[in-house]
Formats: sequence, structure tokens, C-alpha cells
Amino acid sequence: EGTGQIWLDEVNCTGEERDLSECQAKPWGEHNCHHVEDVSVECSGNSEGDEVRLVNYGSRCAGRVEVFHNKHWGTVCDDNWDLLDAEVVCRQLGCGRALSAPGGGQFGRGEGIIWMDETNCTGMESTLTACRARPWGINNCYHGEDAGVVCS
Repeated sequence: EGTGQIWLDEVNCTGEERDLSECQAKPWGEHNCHHVEDVSVECSGNSEGDEVRLVNYGSRCAGRVEVFHNKHWGTVCDDNWDLLDAEVVCRQLGCGRALSAPGGGQFGRGEGIIWMDETNCTGMESTLTACRARPWGINNCYHGEDAGVVCS
């Protein structure tokens, strides 16, 4: 159970909305509920290979690209890395447009496995892992070639 103000009641979404605030509901803060009626949600976003994050910059929308695969975070090599690849990452993270796609470990050298190499996105994919690339973990890279992204 939560505490404090209950903001939404009688929420009715079609599933097409981009944000919960776009769903039909009672006016903001009007409700006839108690916290025993609080709702929760469990997302499937942790499916293997679908998670991506940007690290080592202090912002979730800029940094070294890391992907989650086989229960481990790993980096992406900068071979073929360009703005189309970065565009997919920014969209996947909800971070706007890609401003740059720096390589050469600009956001520091990662550690551990390099999961993706020769990534070749069209820019239309919904996730980075949907882009063409060499097989998982097969690369000719070192962490001085880690890919980065700066989103708007």
C-alpha cells in the first residue's frame, strides 16, 4: 500500500496512449479510494537482450552504451556505429533525438564482455537488439572502442 495523495481513479486506457495521463480518468486528485486499492504493474522489459542503458556521464540520456544479455551487462563496439544506431537507443530510452554517436570510448572504457559489434540499424527499429549486428559476443574490439550516445 502506498501513502499520501491518490492522484488517479477510474482510469480507462485503450492501450494506444503514450502516457498514463492521456487515459480517461476522474479529474486529477478526485477519488473515492483507499490505499488498499493501489494498483501495480509488472513489465516484460527485462526480457533478455532488450534492455539498454547509457552510463558514465551522469545522465540517463547520454553516455556509454550498454546492453543486457544472458544476465550480464556488456558494451557495444563502435565499428559501424553512427547516428542511425544512436537514434534507436535514444528512442528506446525515451530520450528524444540522437545528437551524436561518439565512439572511441569517449564515455570511458567499459569492463567485461563486448556484446555487440558492427551494429547496423536502419534507424526504424524499436530496440537496439533488433538491429543487424555480429552474433552476441563475437567481436574484434577492445574497450577503447566502446560506443556512446548523446540524446537531446
